[in-house]
Amino acid sequence: MSQISDSQFRTERDSMGEKQIPNDVYYGIQTLRAVENFAISGIQPLPTYVDACIYIKKATAIANAELGCISEDISQGIIQAADEILAGELRNQFVVDVYQAGAGTSHHMNVNEVLANRALEILGYTKGDYQRINPNDHVNYGQSTNDVIPTAIRIGGLLALTHTLHPALENAIFAMTAKADEFQDIVKSGRTHLQDAVPVRLGDSFRAWAQILTDHQNRIYTASGDLMVLGLGGSAAGTGLNTHPQYRDRVVDILGELINCPLEPAPHLMAAMQSMAPFVNVSGALRNLAQDLVKISHDLRLMDSGPKTGFKEIQLPPVQPGSSIMPGKYNPVMAEMTSMVCFQVMGYDNAIALAAQAGQLELNVMMPLIAYNLIHSIEILGNTISGLTNKCIKDIFAYPDKCLAYAEGSLALVTALNTHIGYLNAAAVAKESLETGKSLRQIVLEKKLMSETKLAEVLNLEQMSQILPLRSSSDQT
Repeated sequence: MSQISDSQFRTERDSMGEKQIPNDVYYGIQTLRAVENFAISGIQPLPTYVDACIYIKKATAIANAELGCISEDISQGIIQAADEILAGELRNQFVVDVYQAGAGTSHHMNVNEVLANRALEILGYTKGDYQRINPNDHVNYGQSTNDVIPTAIRIGGLLALTHTLHPALENAIFAMTAKADEFQDIVKSGRTHLQDAVPVRLGDSFRAWAQILTDHQNRIYTASGDLMVLGLGGSAAGTGLNTHPQYRDRVVDILGELINCPLEPAPHLMAAMQSMAPFVNVSGALRNLAQDLVKISHDLRLMDSGPKTGFKEIQLPPVQPGSSIMPGKYNPVMAEMTSMVCFQVMGYDNAIALAAQAGQLELNVMMPLIAYNLIHSIEILGNTISGLTNKCIKDIFAYPDKCLAYAEGSLALVTALNTHIGYLNAAAVAKESLETGKSLRQIVLEKKLMSETKLAEVLNLEQMSQILPLRSSSDQT
């Protein structure tokens, strides 16, 4: 039993000796050693990552009690402590820096100690009385950092996707589609290489973005399937040492019920514990999404540029003053923020890739970095998309007259003449228009290259900007 040295501290002992632990904290000696060793960033574990670990510990407590590996009262104490943490209590007790001991042992023991000490209180004992409930022997029965942490990364990723990113993407896709419908009849100049191009519909620009986001959501769904296959039960090296024969299947079933997700045991536990490929796969899908989000955010900024010296085809809603010195200035801050977050996600993806290849033999010791970067990427991307949607996309309005003026003044309209007067004649018309300021219509008629009626038909902007329907397979046959 722990010895109480005075009213403010308790003495705890591990294999390296003794330390004084403040009586008001629920973590123990191994956590304190980690806090002293890793004063690195001041960044503590993400709440979603803590949740993932607590769900695992709750599932293991249930399974181990069912299988007779720990007593029912100890199991109930751990389960109640887990439920309290999941409800928001004791969140300030998870204190180990995200840059810590390899594989995540320090954070893992932080979780084990908090659950053990709170379970002790629930059952009427004092914190630190580890002969009754032990962080290693009871809370961690049949487990190892080496199978718990890769499982926690999977569960944390799934929770973040379910609660943050996927709802944000669905909302953004809906908002983009609504704007596409609203702007469908607005003709604007297309631009390629940042130069004038053939006319398009403003609505189709938004519809394209909605499709891009839909495609990314599908890619992320596919990649996240890897997160549902768990190596939990592999124990220290993937052999299942010190676990009940039925534990592996039972704990995965229970965990799946707790988070409402169809989980399954990995076909080879050692492989699931060693390879970080599932996390690299999901991170790559996030990076891919981030790259297109940067492009979309830059497009929005260009189309809103001005108000007097830019395109100003659309107006992004002003959400705050844009300058400390220039009155009346409003900046596209939500789009700017989006790009910054996406750049960070791309950096995280690179770090995850480096960490994933840095494992040796039966373990990858870089898992704490992967855990933080992956879950954080999912959550900041989700929050960013929500902010961009709710404070920008939903309230965009267009300047139809400005859009049409650009479309009508574009020399790229000459493209429609190619099949009627030939490419070289069309190029000559465009060159003369640029040099003289005459309109394309005027030059074509002066040179008698087309009749007025036919020219009006060919240079119909409404028709030119209409996207041709896709042919069905039956049409093609």
